[in-house]
Amino acid sequence: MRTVFWVGFWTFLADQASKWVVVHWLGLSRRLEIDVFPPFLNLRMAWNQGINFGLFGDGSDVMRWGLMAVALVISGAVIWWVHHEKAGLWARIAAGLLVGGALGNVVDRLLYGAVADFLNMSCCGIRNPYSFNVADIAVFAGAIGLVLFTGGQDGGKKSAKHGDKKTT
Repeated sequence: MRTVFWVGFWTFLADQASKWVVVHWLGLSRRLEIDVFPPFLNLRMAWNQGINFGLFGDGSDVMRWGLMAVALVISGAVIWWVHHEKAGLWARIAAGLLVGGALGNVVDRLLYGAVADFLNMSCCGIRNPYSFNVADIAVFAGAIGLVLFTGGQDGGKKSAKHGDKKTT
């Protein structure tokens, strides 16, 4: 479980530090746009009150607190699951990424009432209208990692360990 904690901690810290630097130190909340390496990487301020692509972002306090509750419940469930599954290293890293990212966005909702999104990437003549943040990347990578690195990894060892006979 230490792996989940430390990966989550560093993910959370990287997310919050990047948001502080971009939103406050670089003043993106005032400037709204900073071209870094156009069109591939730009900073575009977006306050996301919903989930991905602004879904469920009606701006109400009920939705804000509901989304925070969902993130906390999912984080707790992932920690419980990984602990009880006796997950391998990569699954624990994935869980830490997911939990750290989810908690980073929860803190945004507490501090700002919305999630601070600022990374914008476009390519090949297609302008991407959406922004995201480090926490979003971590949640996505963690979810994919949990799908790839959990379930069926024991190869029957759990049943053999408990004295069950393996049938084929």
